[in-house]
Amino acid sequence: MANLTTHYLGLTLKNPIIAGSSGLMKSIDNLKEAETAGAGAVVLKSIFEEQIMAEIKQELDVSNLEMHPEAMDYIRRSTRENSIDAHLRLIESAKSSLSIPVIASINCMRAGEWTEFGRRIENAGADALELNVLVTDYDRFEPREIESKYLELLISIKNQVSIPIAMKISSQFTNLPHIIQTLSGNNVDGLVMFNRYWNPDIDIEGQVIVPASSFSSSKELYTPLRWIAMISNRITCDICGSTGVHDSNAAIKLIMAGAQTVQVCSILYQKGISYLSTLIQGVHKWLDDHEYSHIHQIRKIMGQKSQKELDKWGRVQFMKYYSELE
Repeated sequence: MANLTTHYLGLTLKNPIIAGSSGLMKSIDNLKEAETAGAGAVVLKSIFEEQIMAEIKQELDVSNLEMHPEAMDYIRRSTRENSIDAHLRLIESAKSSLSIPVIASINCMRAGEWTEFGRRIENAGADALELNVLVTDYDRFEPREIESKYLELLISIKNQVSIPIAMKISSQFTNLPHIIQTLSGNNVDGLVMFNRYWNPDIDIEGQVIVPASSFSSSKELYTPLRWIAMISNRITCDICGSTGVHDSNAAIKLIMAGAQTVQVCSILYQKGISYLSTLIQGVHKWLDDHEYSHIHQIRKIMGQKSQKELDKWGRVQFMKYYSELE
């Protein structure tokens, strides 16, 4: 049977399939199930900066303490600390319960106090830290300013912790290769490509905004596939493919494009955490059927190495596709 051992963020994983950050990954029982099913690593449920801020606002609204600044500061600190302490306890419990790498996750919008929190995550025992970053103040900042905030956050936390840092980024940058190369050049240990937005929909009968489906579809694979293939030979940091991974073929494609690892999330909600074993067995079978002895033999074999391949991964194929539909 082919060897699936993979190195990611300086960690040794028994295989490249990672259970991605989600509500499923906040339960020790679920984390144990993921390990039993064969996950190479787990990413814990994110602690959300936005959620903490909302909880603080709710507490302040209920308390009605606008005239008491010291009491307001106390509520802000205690609410924040309660959320952070709960997350630190999750990290500690996961590390004591699992033998596979445990990656903590922060969903953040700015540097600030998250820098200090990164140190506490390291002290709690996390093997690595994933920064799920999304700057949404589009009306306030120029594109270059938005990119600089990602870099500011990375540098701030890298200066405070010694554990590896991965950044989970969006595909929606003005110049995606530029920001990827900038982050890689500033010592990010890994990039997770890509995160998914909360998508709004419209209920036309109630005329209200409602959530769209929370789950990815298999068709969403093509965005990370394209960009990983185009960038994997141009950067030095690790790459984790994410979004649209619903079967073992998708995982194999992302690794062929240049990813060291692959995160799965939506499919675990739809088919259960135990489906991890099906994905891993599928990768094993494909490698054995094609007479590969180690998974590193297929990594980057379909990545962009020449201008000819760039044309295939880029817009030339877009034009060719539509010309064939005439």
